[in-house]
Amino acid sequence: MKTWILSALAAGASVLSMSAVAQSSAAQQVDPSAFIDQFEATFGKYEGYRRSGAKGICALGEFVGTADARALSTASAFSGKPIPVLVRFSVGGANPKAADNTRTQRNLALQFDLPDGEQWQMGNISAPVFAASSPQQFFALLASRQPDPATRQADPARVKAFNDANPEVLLQGKHFASQPVPASFGSVNYWGVHGYGFVNAGGVTQYGKWVFEPVGGVQGLTDEEARAKGPNFLFDDLRQRVKDGKVAFHFNLELAQPGDRIDNATVPLPEGRKKVTLGTLKVTSVSPDAGGACLNITYNPMVMPRGVLPSADPLLEARAAPYAVSLGRRLSEGAKQQ
Repeated sequence: MKTWILSALAAGASVLSMSAVAQSSAAQQVDPSAFIDQFEATFGKYEGYRRSGAKGICALGEFVGTADARALSTASAFSGKPIPVLVRFSVGGANPKAADNTRTQRNLALQFDLPDGEQWQMGNISAPVFAASSPQQFFALLASRQPDPATRQADPARVKAFNDANPEVLLQGKHFASQPVPASFGSVNYWGVHGYGFVNAGGVTQYGKWVFEPVGGVQGLTDEEARAKGPNFLFDDLRQRVKDGKVAFHFNLELAQPGDRIDNATVPLPEGRKKVTLGTLKVTSVSPDAGGACLNITYNPMVMPRGVLPSADPLLEARAAPYAVSLGRRLSEGAKQQ
């Protein structure tokens, strides 16, 4: 199997083999159908919709990579030529009627359509951390929040016991609570949360975590502004901003240093890590309706081009199968997203 090459900044550290990663990941898998069953039991079943990020909209974009990116990775996404991108913006959660004016998650899912049939898929969220560090912990988190059929509420004692034993699962919620309601899909940061390696022409791999940062800066709403906007303003706002040419993001990579955790999505890189701009993503059009090319894309983060490698984060490999199960159910029900 391939050998994981450590970051140029981590020269001299021990080398981790792909076989070790596979063994570690396999040990932490949860049955994908059980995963989706638990999503439905905890958050409700909305036929035809994604079990997470249900309320969404398709868009098209264009990405142009930088010379700095080409120095880090041979990936064709960074050629400097315009790359078409299928974009999906969404509100976090399983409810397709989720309110837009609350302090909750926003999602930016991307598919780069690269030369020679390659693709790069990714899901990015509006928090620097995920809600769990492993498939097992995530499954247990969902189960702890499952409502009682009689009360339609989660058991507070069960929730507290799980939180006390797994305090890191609260970090994402604390982040959302500390931030204002995003003014737009186009005015909030979107983090990849997982670590990836970028392989250059010399075969050296630099690990890091990325974030898409709005070119126009982050913009939030006051509580009064959010109430005035109402629960369904994001789609129309996005269409207007894209029409005005005002939705673009810098694709920035935070470079890991020796000792940094890149295999745990609940642990961000330390403040002050060097940041390299890999390119700029510009959103060029938005679907006029609930359809669009993104409707049935799973945005599997294990789909990546040559020149990019996954870290040993156990959640990465664990995402693909539940995504496929969810898609299968949605297609049998009639896929929807608004």
